[in-house]
Amino acid sequence: MKKLFLLPLLLILNKISFSQDTDYLIEFEKNNFLKTYNSAQVNYPGDPAYDVIYYKLNLGISYKPQYLNGDVTVIAKSNEDSLSSFFLDLSNSLVVDSVKSDTVSLTFKHNQDILTIYLKEVLSINENFEVTVYYQGTPQTTGLGSFVFDTHNGQPSIWTLSEPYGAKEWWPCKDTPADKADSADIWITCSNNFTAVSNGRLIEIVDNRNGTYTYKWESRYPIANYLISMAISDFTFYEQHFKYSSSDSMPVVHYIYPDIFDSIKPQLDKTVLMLGIFSNLFGTYPFIREKYGHASFGKGGMEHQTISSMGIFTDGVIAHELAHQWFGDKVTCKDWGHIWLNEGFATFSEGVFIESVLGKDSYDSFIGSTMARARNALGSIYVKNINIISEIFNGPRSYSKGAIVLHMLRGITGDSLFFRILKNYLNDPALAYGVATTEDFQRVAEEVYGSSLGYFFNEWIYGENYPNYFIEWNYTKFNNNLYKIDLNIEQSHNTYPVFFTMPVQIKISTTAGDTLITLFNNIQNQFFTFNVRGEPTDFVFDPGNFILDDAFIDDPYNFDVPSEYKLLQNFPNPFNSSTTIEFQTSKREVVTIKVFDVLGNEIYTIYNKETDAGKYKINFDAAFLGSGVYFYRMNAGGFEKTKQMVLIK
Repeated sequence: MKKLFLLPLLLILNKISFSQDTDYLIEFEKNNFLKTYNSAQVNYPGDPAYDVIYYKLNLGISYKPQYLNGDVTVIAKSNEDSLSSFFLDLSNSLVVDSVKSDTVSLTFKHNQDILTIYLKEVLSINENFEVTVYYQGTPQTTGLGSFVFDTHNGQPSIWTLSEPYGAKEWWPCKDTPADKADSADIWITCSNNFTAVSNGRLIEIVDNRNGTYTYKWESRYPIANYLISMAISDFTFYEQHFKYSSSDSMPVVHYIYPDIFDSIKPQLDKTVLMLGIFSNLFGTYPFIREKYGHASFGKGGMEHQTISSMGIFTDGVIAHELAHQWFGDKVTCKDWGHIWLNEGFATFSEGVFIESVLGKDSYDSFIGSTMARARNALGSIYVKNINIISEIFNGPRSYSKGAIVLHMLRGITGDSLFFRILKNYLNDPALAYGVATTEDFQRVAEEVYGSSLGYFFNEWIYGENYPNYFIEWNYTKFNNNLYKIDLNIEQSHNTYPVFFTMPVQIKISTTAGDTLITLFNNIQNQFFTFNVRGEPTDFVFDPGNFILDDAFIDDPYNFDVPSEYKLLQNFPNPFNSSTTIEFQTSKREVVTIKVFDVLGNEIYTIYNKETDAGKYKINFDAAFLGSGVYFYRMNAGGFEKTKQMVLIK
């Protein structure tokens, strides 16, 4: 990289510092933004009058008839003086037979999915209490699954997926991620034809001499209620080991439907490799004294603590659910409004795994396709309506755009500081094995970075959309081999924020070499001037693709004008719902890109307008199409090119 000769007015970014007035303004704007959301937020589930210390689930599950009969013990601590009653969340589809404290039967009331329990004595603040709820019934399937009596290949399968509000469909609990139990026991009695899988360590299998086994699992790490899980079926058991030191290893266990085991075993074998990669980047696997593994079930994937439930075994899904053990299980979003702290981090980790095994180019391709999906995000990453499950688990917003926020932060801080931020976040004494909000992550990021990042989190987490840049530039020779660059960066008007404040990189190639500079763009229409050595031969805005944006460069020198028409292969391919298509033209032309099925029937027009010479990326959202093989065809003047793409849902 060549040394850059700068005029005094140019601000080069290493670390951006802000005045107290700027920080105050950012916080004021964000608080006003959150106030507008209060009317849409629900009263968060879970009784604030107590803190959970311990859960013990002792459940009997039968497939014929489909029934649950069990008792759940809760140990908790009072948060109030004069606590005389409290409530647990429990669906009214289940019948409560009795509630006891020691041997004393307690009075209770059960309606509208709330189990109110009246204590035998009034408690003081910080006083512990213990109750056991005896109940029975057939759990209902709601939300993303909650509790399902299922089949696989004609054989019985029973599984749970409680995120976000499904735990109360099958056991009484405090249904909020904000209050983790310090530990839990999950005892499951089922037919001896089946294996019952849950969180933590399997400490005993009891033969009850009546055609049933009781599987006793213990979890001795803090655990959120929605991460407690159960999977029951005729699993094939497969065990590996993750050697995390010269003398220690952890079991990696897989409970897999027998009919698919042989075909997915090569994928399962990648788990140990992923554990090593993520442990190196994020810190040692957080539940190292227990286990990690997979249990087959009837959905895509769910990061149950120490035992991810899996229906798809691609690299991406395996890496995603494993990464959740750090981001989501060790440190859990305090409420569903901050779900990006779970899903955005896990999605970004898919790219980290790709980069580790396939290199930077593959990571860049992953980021490109993730950005294409993120451009479809509507509203802020912060979820303003947690009543609607699809709003919480919105793919373009919580997953893709959340991941791109981390990619952009990596671009601002650089790799060394970025991965130190992630490690410090996971090991922060106030957060480790606990819960976090965006502000907690921002605090840690700023501590490591050494400067305010309020502008960044305010606009990308609480703001909407992304910047649209219009860039004009010119150069003049003024002294020997020095050239003055005049650059203007203008952003179109946005809703919130009105415009985006971001460091932006510019790469200028000259006859003397390449120069990469970083400018801090904090005005909607901003002028910069600086010097470079050598006559410019190329100009690239955001060469590292670190910003989720659309950018048009008014290039008076035609440095970026292609010499030919070209249609590139879409990426990713195969793809699920959304993909990116790149093309280029060598002169102004009407360009059309259309989609056809395998019979040659025209299905959809992706692009149809007069286009200046240049290189272009467009996103194609195929959510309205079914899985299959399709073709996309570009026509521009006399140029015609067709390529194949595969949609898999």
